[in-house]
Amino acid sequence: MPSTLLITLLLMLLTAVILAKVLNLPRNIWLLFLVQPLAMSASPVIVFIGGILSTQLAPDPSLATLPLTLMIIGIASSTIPAAMLAKKFGRKKAFNIGLSLSCVGSLIAMFAAMHASFSLFLIACLCIGSSIAFIMQFRFAAIDSVSNSDDVAKVVSVLMFAGIFAAFIGPEIALMGKDWLASPYGYAGSFLGLAIMVFISLIIFQGFTDPVAHHDHAQGEERSLITIIKQPLFIIAILAAAIGYGLMSLLMTATPLSMHNMQGMSLINTKWVIQSHIVAMYLPSLFSGLLVKRIGLKNVLLLGIILFVGVTIIALNGQYLMHYWWTLVLLGIGWNFLFLTGTVLLAKCYRAVERYKVQAINDFIIFTVQALASLLAGWILFKGGWDILVYSTMPFILLIFIANMFFYRLNYAK
Repeated sequence: MPSTLLITLLLMLLTAVILAKVLNLPRNIWLLFLVQPLAMSASPVIVFIGGILSTQLAPDPSLATLPLTLMIIGIASSTIPAAMLAKKFGRKKAFNIGLSLSCVGSLIAMFAAMHASFSLFLIACLCIGSSIAFIMQFRFAAIDSVSNSDDVAKVVSVLMFAGIFAAFIGPEIALMGKDWLASPYGYAGSFLGLAIMVFISLIIFQGFTDPVAHHDHAQGEERSLITIIKQPLFIIAILAAAIGYGLMSLLMTATPLSMHNMQGMSLINTKWVIQSHIVAMYLPSLFSGLLVKRIGLKNVLLLGIILFVGVTIIALNGQYLMHYWWTLVLLGIGWNFLFLTGTVLLAKCYRAVERYKVQAINDFIIFTVQALASLLAGWILFKGGWDILVYSTMPFILLIFIANMFFYRLNYAK
């Protein structure tokens, strides 16, 4: 096993041990911390090599982004079924289904690469996307696993930080396994390696215990979804998470196209900017939970909004390497603050009996917005240019700023 991947896995294990000892978190949390990066490595694998492989497999090179699109559609369309399965069978059985689906999707992708079948590769990406919808709900299982509501921000930030390992594990697997198996255009072995990683995560996950939600602020009769959605906190939670995800996806998807295809920058520089962005997305999770405790959700949300304003200022000031780098780094940190705020606030909007349907509609909205943003990114960029793309984010930044002003007016301590 190449040293980079081995070092990453050892660091992930060491971090899990430290979190378990220092933060005194329940076993479920550090198990999820180990399982999530291994399972979520499927996403960066598709992002990294999906388009490269599809340019050879697809009947028309213009269809090369279709696998990524189907993966995102798989995420959005499976959020509600994932939550409903968790409600009916428990989170452990539902997550086992999701992880198994990822294994199957990885093996289908392997056979697609071996037999140069584009249609089979599309099915694989749809399966992998569906599995990610289950994995994205790990954060709700983590929330249910703590008895003190003050720990919610801490465990959410811990699970978000785990994403940084997936960002490194996925590409390493893709490169390491590229030539493991004979295939017309390569990469069949990459998906075999991915299937192995997901299978390992499935084995580790068997130590997980279905949690009982202790922290819910109200018990009793289940309210209608309309009643829940009308809550000001719910609206603010959805806006924070969905706008954060949508704008992040819009600019992140367009950046490699703008840098490499339109500005002629090298792939090395482009990769550096994207990797810096991924680190910026997840590294703040080391302290964002503590930040919530110190200054409150309202101010963390405001910091995220200020960072997004900084993104637009820098992005409109030029298109040199450091402009892109600072734009993507601030974008990553801003996303972290907005998504954390939205997730923590959501947990305050439902009763225990309501959590599955509320979590389902929350993720459906978020990942539908992400899918639309990803699909629109290239179109806006090539039709209007980089500046128009950046200007298109401003109404949404203003909208979440207005929502935050209402947040300050609510009778909510932090």
